[in-house]
Amino acid sequence: MIRYRLKCAQGHEFESWFQSASAFDDLAERGLLSCGICGSDEVAKAIMAPRVSAKQTLDHHHDLQAQPLAAATNGALSAPDDKLQDMIQAMRKHIEEHSTYVGKNFAAEARAIHDGSAPERMIHGETAPEEAKALIEEGVKIAPLPFLPKSKAN
Repeated sequence: MIRYRLKCAQGHEFESWFQSASAFDDLAERGLLSCGICGSDEVAKAIMAPRVSAKQTLDHHHDLQAQPLAAATNGALSAPDDKLQDMIQAMRKHIEEHSTYVGKNFAAEARAIHDGSAPERMIHGETAPEEAKALIEEGVKIAPLPFLPKSKAN
């Protein structure tokens, strides 16, 4: 496993784990990387300093290798860097627990709820920017989310 510091086109920096350097390259070539904050798919490696300590001993190195990865990272493969990411994660959890994911049918479902032909409920999903603009112009109350669906996130 390798951890890279990444940066999106909007300047958001975050970390993510990859099976290998070639796994990162493969995902990047296929356009499968995205920013967890804004959703931008323009993601590249950020400048990183290697973690090297002159005081690190060979025994300490072996102790770290013996620990499972999750234990070495307190149970998480990556942790939020700041309060904004904490808030976005809390928002994601709340939305996923209290609304229905409708995928690419978001615009049709939102219209149906708005015009009363479908039961009123909270939904979230995906739609093209032009379709979102049309919904707003029609008076449908929608808002963009600051994250991608889990199926599209890293």
